[in-house]
Amino acid sequence: MKSNKFKLIAVAVVCAVVSVNCDNNDSTTDPVASLDFSGTFVQQDQMARPAINTVFIASGAPKDEFNAAIPSMMGAKYQPIFKSRLLALNAGYTTNALGQTADVLTGLLSTDVLGVSKTAKTTFFDGTNVLTGRALADDVIDVELLLIFGGPMGTSNAALTSDHVNANDKAFGTSFPYLATAW
Repeated sequence: MKSNKFKLIAVAVVCAVVSVNCDNNDSTTDPVASLDFSGTFVQQDQMARPAINTVFIASGAPKDEFNAAIPSMMGAKYQPIFKSRLLALNAGYTTNALGQTADVLTGLLSTDVLGVSKTAKTTFFDGTNVLTGRALADDVIDVELLLIFGGPMGTSNAALTSDHVNANDKAFGTSFPYLATAW
């Protein structure tokens, strides 16, 4: 008797699933078109270049405003702020290993976008190519520290030009998404 009830319930579930999933309606609707995108959406953060936003913009209202800014409008407004902060961090700054003055470096950094080159190697900085994209293995923090504290030859302030994190704790994968799984 219990077996018959189980069979009847199983048949009822299968029939319900089949009847819900099968119909004669050949019209298809785009599931994206039926999504509701009404409302107000606000950009909360942008960080094309890691740590730049964190180091050069104060927390609170200035950071919130920077994060919501249109990238093409950032440079003019934020370059003086970035320069002031750069010189506060490194009062002896003249040029960096790329020959960039404080104005040039902060002008570049204050527009927080990640440029991509279609013709050069994709890298944040490899000694030759600069900001032509960003490869997963690029040590962007060391590059940024080097450009801020390393001086014209990249050898000044050796204690400040590296975070001393020289490898990932897990290897990158060989297929997309390439990143190792979380712990």
